[in-house]
Amino acid sequence: MKTLITEFISLDGVVQAPGGASEDTDGGFKHGGWSIKYFDPAVIGGIFDELAAQSDALLQGRRTYQVSATAWPARAGDPFSDWINRVPKYVVSNTLTEQDITWKPTTIIRGDDLVKTISDLRAQPGGYIYVYGSAMLVQSLLAADLVDELLLTIEPIILGGGKTIFAHNGKALPFTLAATTTANTGALVCRYVRAR
Repeated sequence: MKTLITEFISLDGVVQAPGGASEDTDGGFKHGGWSIKYFDPAVIGGIFDELAAQSDALLQGRRTYQVSATAWPARAGDPFSDWINRVPKYVVSNTLTEQDITWKPTTIIRGDDLVKTISDLRAQPGGYIYVYGSAMLVQSLLAADLVDELLLTIEPIILGGGKTIFAHNGKALPFTLAATTTANTGALVCRYVRAR
């Protein structure tokens, strides 16, 4: 399997709270929902549907999982909703318990087990391990060199600060641009593959 990171990202590299005002206000972030007006259902939605169909697992951090677990189970009838509700899910958390897991099927991964568990999953046959949101988790995956592809939907807005998926650790990781698609909203969907 391969690890695929999908992110809505501003011109200044922010990925925090793209979908809603109260999604993630850490650090006083006031721009929640900034990405919604740039979503193009035909172009961006079509790309996400295609990649989801090639994915055999969903990996998320705790906050992204909890937000998703309240939103997606009530949705059905489109390819992405049907996929996300049936696919095996993995959530990285040191605080969630089995009683907290209502969106099934879900497996909890403890932080200390992340690298081994994802390495083991990547050794299994199958498609993508699909990741969205989860900025701190993505930083950990990049630091451990466990990311095979990045699908960045770069949106024409500067947010002036917020969470990013890129750590300031001095580590260089080259990627190759594999495809670009321009959405009707001005967003640019860029697919990068890890250069080994």
